[in-house]
Amino acid sequence: MYSGAAAGPPRRDFISVTLGPEEAVGVGGYNNSKAWRRRSCWRKWKQLSRLQRSIILFLFAFLAVCGVISYTSMGEAWKSITNKSLDEQEQEIPRLKLENPAVLPAPQKGDANHGDYPELSLQKPPKLPHVRRGPSNLQIKAPQRDTRLKTRHDTMRVVEELVEVDKVEKTEKSIISWRGAVIEPEQNTESPSNKITEPEKPSSVEAEDQKEPVPINERQLAVIEAFRHAWKGYKDFAWGHDELKPLSKSYSEWFGLGLTLIDALDTMWILGLKEEFEEARKWVENDLVFDKNVDVNLFESTIRILGGLLSTYHLSGDSLFLEKAKDIGNRLMPAFKTPSKIPYSDVNIGRGTAHPPRWTSDSTVAEVTSIQLEFRELSRLTGDEKFQKAVDEVMKHVHTLSGKNDGLVPMFINTNSGQFTHLGVYTLGARADSYYEYLLKQWIQGGKKENELLEDYMRAIEGVKKHLLQRSEPRKLTFVGELAHGHFSAKMDHLVCFLPGTLALGAHNGLAADHMKLAETLIETCYQMYAQVETGLSPEIVHFNLHAQKGHKDVEIKPADRHNLLRPETVESLFYMYRFTGDKKYQDWGWEILQNFNRYTRVPTGGYTSINNVQNPSNPEPRDKMESFFLGETLKYMFLLFSDDVDLINLDKYIFNTEAHPLPIWVPA
Repeated sequence: MYSGAAAGPPRRDFISVTLGPEEAVGVGGYNNSKAWRRRSCWRKWKQLSRLQRSIILFLFAFLAVCGVISYTSMGEAWKSITNKSLDEQEQEIPRLKLENPAVLPAPQKGDANHGDYPELSLQKPPKLPHVRRGPSNLQIKAPQRDTRLKTRHDTMRVVEELVEVDKVEKTEKSIISWRGAVIEPEQNTESPSNKITEPEKPSSVEAEDQKEPVPINERQLAVIEAFRHAWKGYKDFAWGHDELKPLSKSYSEWFGLGLTLIDALDTMWILGLKEEFEEARKWVENDLVFDKNVDVNLFESTIRILGGLLSTYHLSGDSLFLEKAKDIGNRLMPAFKTPSKIPYSDVNIGRGTAHPPRWTSDSTVAEVTSIQLEFRELSRLTGDEKFQKAVDEVMKHVHTLSGKNDGLVPMFINTNSGQFTHLGVYTLGARADSYYEYLLKQWIQGGKKENELLEDYMRAIEGVKKHLLQRSEPRKLTFVGELAHGHFSAKMDHLVCFLPGTLALGAHNGLAADHMKLAETLIETCYQMYAQVETGLSPEIVHFNLHAQKGHKDVEIKPADRHNLLRPETVESLFYMYRFTGDKKYQDWGWEILQNFNRYTRVPTGGYTSINNVQNPSNPEPRDKMESFFLGETLKYMFLLFSDDVDLINLDKYIFNTEAHPLPIWVPA
């Protein structure tokens, strides 16, 4: 019972609430206004517990972070899709323009300069990083801007990709024939003389990202210094004459046409020697005259003069050189006026007459089959078919001749009968060497269409393997000997060292892979022809030991063969091997050879000299003669060997003639 309190008023069972006028429903009450909603939401928010409010805040923060991340990802993806779409649209335009891009565009104006290079010592520099790509260093200011164009070596990436796609598509359609050679089906094997056109004009498509120039390295600078030293001797004592005699500080004449100067023109351009090039150009313009009563050798004039002028025209774009090339080309044509169409060896370029040597009616096989690259290119540039027609007839005739031995050819051919003579003797040395070289190079030059050339080349290489390859003792070096009436001779000319580079070039162009393996073994042999000699310089001819003898090296040298003429063949092959493999040992071998040239053949007053005795370091017996090919070939190949710029005379765009003058590979039809 409840007690202790007085009784109060009666208890009420309800709550009374008073609303203001603005809150009364129907009289200024709830009207869905923003202010009312804010107060209502805030009241509800305050009624929540602290835990509930924390959870809601965390969820909102989490969703906000996810939203930001999603927006960023979607934005990048959309941007990538947009850019890709634009790129595809941009690439579609050049795809239409460059369906069959020119391997070498026509020359255009050049305006880049090359500075001078300092004199330097010949100490071996540290190894440089191996850079596999880069733009050409060939562009220097063309002497006549209004009439000349420069060759464009900064080939656009889009062009390269299109060419590569084209190659892949063609390869898929190809068939394999003749011991692994890739031969295109349904190709026209006719002479391309009927399809001669003017050089292709350069594409207007620009590369989006120009490649950075590959810098000239120390070894290349050493080559430039060597060239300048040789050029100084020529300029001081033999200017405008054929060859320098550096010891007597005089000159010798062969044809009286400035052979050394013309041979060196494109080398100066490639080395970036602007001043020397300009000075030589002035001589060509003002003093080079072919209207002379003089007999010249068809082969030597073609590879040195015609080849040098055509190459310089392509590199510099200077029409002067093309005009001079036309002149000498026309003056050499009388050589082909023979009963058999096999050309005479000698031409009088002033009188327009030709004749064989006084002692025979034969021409050497190498001479008549190693003028094709130059005459074919002259036809392409001029539109005049007569040049190519004449040299193509020679190749077609030789293709049908009997007297070959598994593709190997004799050394002589008669200009009257058109038949091989001195049958039974087969060599890859003097009088036959460049026949094999030009079989492959014509096939490449013409766009890999003339299958007769390829078949003759492949048969010849199989003939070399079957009849001419042997291994020496004690190091078992693979070498190329000679075959005379069934008897093998272990004799190998230094000239044969062109073969590793040619084999590598063929393998690079899709021929049998074992050609590259053979090239690797043969270039080792050619290097040993230098390394096993006291001066480190190869003799003109070596004989290999076939049987092991105590105290004997692989290489034996006879007194009559121990001279060195500053020849380029080994350095040439080193260049090809390095370009295709990237193995720096080939650069190192070339560096050794250059140092030995400087040590034993360099003349202090200017120039380099041939020597009589590579086995006597204390007295190599100088011969007082600097061959023109030392500047035209040997130093050029040295410079290219030491370069890591594959676009410095790109071997997919240029083919070298047998005097190291680069000519363009033709545009596929």
